Amino acid sequence: MNLDAVRAWLIDLDGTLVDTLGDFVAAWAQASQNLGLPTRDAATLRPLIRRLIGRGGERLVRDLLAEAPPGAPDFDTAWAAYRAAYAAVNGQHAQAFPGAAEALQALGASGRRLACVTNKPQVQAEALLEQLGMRSYFADVVGQRPGLRAKPHPDAFEAAARQLGVPTRACGVIGDSRNDFEAARTAGCHPVLLLRHGYNHGDPVDVVPADAHLDDWPALLDGFSARSCRAAGL
Repeated sequence: MNLDAVRAWLIDLDGTLVDTLGDFVAAWAQASQNLGLPTRDAATLRPLIRRLIGRGGERLVRDLLAEAPPGAPDFDTAWAAYRAAYAAVNGQHAQAFPGAAEALQALGASGRRLACVTNKPQVQAEALLEQLGMRSYFADVVGQRPGLRAKPHPDAFEAAARQLGVPTRACGVIGDSRNDFEAARTAGCHPVLLLRHGYNHGDPVDVVPADAHLDDWPALLDGFSARSCRAAGL
């Protein structure tokens, strides 16, 4: 794995930098109440939503409706209710994973440019990063917007690379799911590092053939530090 060729890191948000599962659970619980759907407690919703998130909000709502009893509202109605609920709770139940901010600071200090690339809507992604004090680490944020297909399509990674002025082949990716891996590979990004503390639709992320699998951000930084020491002959 050649890290010397990496000029920029494209980094996922939900499940990678920030644990946002609580926001998704709270938003769907509120939307369900507004839609007249049977309510479920957080303990029931958390494992279900953890398995479904990561493919974009529209896909999440479609999948949740598939789990709903007969007579559930149509998608457009449910999607509008969910968007309104999520906008109201964005960041209220979220927290950065331990070591994430320190890792961003170290990656930026190494001379690499950073972009956050996410399926979260652009405005919500920007707001969440600002709230957590992480927006300043990124030269750019590429969220869900018109004209960009959600990961696992490569559109967002390609857009981020263009906006950074770096070829995709010189962009490394840090994510937590098969979606990140597939989007990165299709875009031509390399290497792809996946963190085990994320979501990956309920499957162990180690089954995804990434370049490396790491437990958390401190482990990633330890790996970079160990490699730097070896390169320096220490």
